[in-house]
Amino acid sequence: MGSVVTERADAAPAAGPALRPELRGSVVVVKFGGNAMVDAGLQRSFAQDVVELWRAGLRPVVVHGGGPQISAMLDRLGLESHFEAGLRVTTPETMEVVRMVLSGRVQRELVSHLNAHGPFAVGMTGEDAHTMTAVRRPALVDGRSVDIGLVGEVVDVNPGMVRALLAQGHIPVVSPVARGGDGQIYNVNADLAASALAVALDAERLVMLTDVEGLYADWPHSTEVIERLTADALDGLLPGLASGMLPKMEGCLRAVRGGVRTAHVLDGRVPHAVVRGVLGETSPGTTVVLDDSGDPATGTV
Repeated sequence: MGSVVTERADAAPAAGPALRPELRGSVVVVKFGGNAMVDAGLQRSFAQDVVELWRAGLRPVVVHGGGPQISAMLDRLGLESHFEAGLRVTTPETMEVVRMVLSGRVQRELVSHLNAHGPFAVGMTGEDAHTMTAVRRPALVDGRSVDIGLVGEVVDVNPGMVRALLAQGHIPVVSPVARGGDGQIYNVNADLAASALAVALDAERLVMLTDVEGLYADWPHSTEVIERLTADALDGLLPGLASGMLPKMEGCLRAVRGGVRTAHVLDGRVPHAVVRGVLGETSPGTTVVLDDSGDPATGTV
């Protein structure tokens, strides 16, 4: 998997370059997930990074996952965890645990870490104010459709509540749970929820934090990271990606094709990866852009 930075996770991030004036007020959607979510030090450094983006003049929105915490709670309750194509099979009993853990525990922890720096964060779910509407989606496994229960595909985003919070100077922290048109509540993959929200908010940037250094060129035979690729190139790679990386890269592809300028996959195990990726002169990990027209740089703001 490669090495990660071993500095203190709560050390202050190095100051980045000044934000370009024309980008002041731009929205950056950051998806926080993976095993970094269960490391208290990395949670604190993540919160510092998000507040640093806010202080730099950007408008960050956090969408969080909670896979490790959900799996741990299901195990405690004697309920099986099962995945298809990178998506959790969600029975009605599992859905109750998903809602409880995401909005009752994980979200509250993130809000608490962010608000340690000031009155910034406000928690909400995709259910609130019908922010996200979803329909039931199957998984595609070996070319066939597989029923995975109460897993939702976001088909509509009403960003009004999120925009209102941003206008008031807050940092929205969104749990990826969505309501169906029939009133059914769905478990939505956090990567795809972040992507849909980024498009609806006309975000400048989508940042996906994961447990690896980026998209590997030839996994598992090589740990060489693809630093930059276009939407068309990524589209061609998607069918062969490992299930864990598939929804992240699918989310990046949807985002840039939906109008988001750049999407990044960064290693969330590295302290202050968000500040380095967004405000640094070069972005680590993998950067996805629509095409190669315009600035050939990595797209940092």
